[in-house]
Amino acid sequence: MPVQVLLNIVIAYLWMFLQDEMSVLNFISGYIVGLFILLCIRRFFKKPFYLFTLAAVGKLLIIFIHELITSSMMVMKHVLRSKVDVKPGIFKVETDLEGDLEITLLSLLICLTPGSVVMDITPDAKTLYIHGLNMPESKDAVIKSKSVFEKAIKDVTRK
Repeated sequence: MPVQVLLNIVIAYLWMFLQDEMSVLNFISGYIVGLFILLCIRRFFKKPFYLFTLAAVGKLLIIFIHELITSSMMVMKHVLRSKVDVKPGIFKVETDLEGDLEITLLSLLICLTPGSVVMDITPDAKTLYIHGLNMPESKDAVIKSKSVFEKAIKDVTRK
């Protein structure tokens, strides 16, 4: 991916230098021309086209922001309640993610779910043990979040 970005910037500079005047608008148009050229020759690169990876990162960022806002609202609801009613428990969640980066991302994103914390990961990195504050609701919320996060993480890291 870094090679593709660098090559696109070089194409943009060449485009800008071949125009009559050097301006930001010429650089941007050269960058767009470079995107088109790289899209046409993407089969010669080992990695996928970098714009697809950037789109997947953007999608993961949007999912993260949505979950952050949702979890903040749920935490406010729990804090402002007059009576604290919790049923804590520990449960396990299976995952098919591989590698330290993917497991770490999933663990950090699961911690966004209010009242849930990843306590331990098995040595084979296939099972996460999670502490939930309100057991039936926490487990359902974590499993729902896990499926969304797993798909987004796979889109970013695998291709």
